Amino acid sequence: MKIFSSWSGGKESCLATYKAISQGHEVLYLVNFVSEDGERSRSHGIKASVLALQAQAIGIPLIQVKTSWENYEENFKRIVRELKGKGVQGGVFGDMELEEHREWVERVCSEVGIKAFLPLWGIEPEKLIDEFLRLRFRALVIATTLEKDLLGQVLDKALVSQITTLGSHPCGERGEYHTFVIAGPVFKKALKVTQGNKERGDKMWFLEISVELQ
Repeated sequence: MKIFSSWSGGKESCLATYKAISQGHEVLYLVNFVSEDGERSRSHGIKASVLALQAQAIGIPLIQVKTSWENYEENFKRIVRELKGKGVQGGVFGDMELEEHREWVERVCSEVGIKAFLPLWGIEPEKLIDEFLRLRFRALVIATTLEKDLLGQVLDKALVSQITTLGSHPCGERGEYHTFVIAGPVFKKALKVTQGNKERGDKMWFLEISVELQ
């Protein structure tokens, strides 16, 4: 089936996309929603230009849609209808256990007449982390509500253990931390990452990064 991936640049969307491809689906587009000025991702606060280079490294076209949170559903439906007109029949999402997220995804996809795929749903978070690492994906922590020192660290079992001792869900499913994937089996080119400033937002610490294709 021809599908799009709901894309954040992080570990769940990347693993879900990998699973969809492994199951024989053709991922035609990565779809990412950005701030109204087009500068940053709505989901993780990553610069839109960084996500564009990540998509180039993967080799799947990235569609970035400007939106406010208030108009998110309206703009989601609009872009999905456009993709449906180009032959897209479904979308893959990285949700794993938040029921309200699944209900929203399935409802809006149904309303525009496409199928929603949630290949991570119901899998134990520790097993998802193990699979992500076993497949040799590589990700950096780029945002967190926990501790500033987590920023820039490479995700591995030791780091996940540290994160859980701080009271976090292992995958950060409640927004405790976000990642940016820089390598793995869906990548066709390597990314070189340069870490910048660590800055405090309203609720989270953020790491500025820049990337180059290698």
